[in-house]
Amino acid sequence: MIEVYSWATPNGHKVHIMLEECGLPYRVHPVDIGAGDQFKPEFLAISPNNKIPAIVDPDGPDGEPISLFESGAILLYLAAKTGRFLPPSVRGKYEVLQWLMFQMGGVGPMLGQAHHFRIYAPEKIPYAIERYTNEAKRLYGVMNRRLGQSKYIAGPEYTIADIAIFPWLRSWKNQGIDWNDHPHLKGWFDEIGGRPAVQRGVEVLAQQRKPLVDDRAREALFGASQYRQR
Repeated sequence: MIEVYSWATPNGHKVHIMLEECGLPYRVHPVDIGAGDQFKPEFLAISPNNKIPAIVDPDGPDGEPISLFESGAILLYLAAKTGRFLPPSVRGKYEVLQWLMFQMGGVGPMLGQAHHFRIYAPEKIPYAIERYTNEAKRLYGVMNRRLGQSKYIAGPEYTIADIAIFPWLRSWKNQGIDWNDHPHLKGWFDEIGGRPAVQRGVEVLAQQRKPLVDDRAREALFGASQYRQR
């Protein structure tokens, strides 16, 4: 049984979806990031960067328990563990990895900033809103062009690259996106969203998540708690 420490966010959903797709047994431990659970010592012991998700697999690759943080690393681990959603060929693996890195280094951080300045920032800063909205549109354009040439984001097969990207696009409206500008990406988005395992994955912890609008949640996510030495 894989122990999953997570919350209902795009990065959390990546791992929930992967576990559902692979059919691996898992148990979820909620880490309420609005309440500051990510700073508890027991969570920091497995996720020193105080970010969700993290996992503990009692049946690690050498038969010993292993703990992992960073959603991209967890996806790669689960793909290796199950032999699924990562091509066996060297070329195929690198084609997937480049798009996984595209998500980790671009889609996640930039769309996260778009969310922050468009929705959560206490002060509306026009320069920041325009910068990150435009970057969101640019990234959507990159993916739309790619999917005009390829069935899935990294090639002809569904892979961890698709699993990594999909949850971040569920908040397209908050990112200032018009789907009419990205028809190939919209078709892909609808197909991925129709997969039963994806539908189950995005429901994990969804009922527990609350709007991050109160002062306590804002302080835990954006205030001094983030920068306190531990």
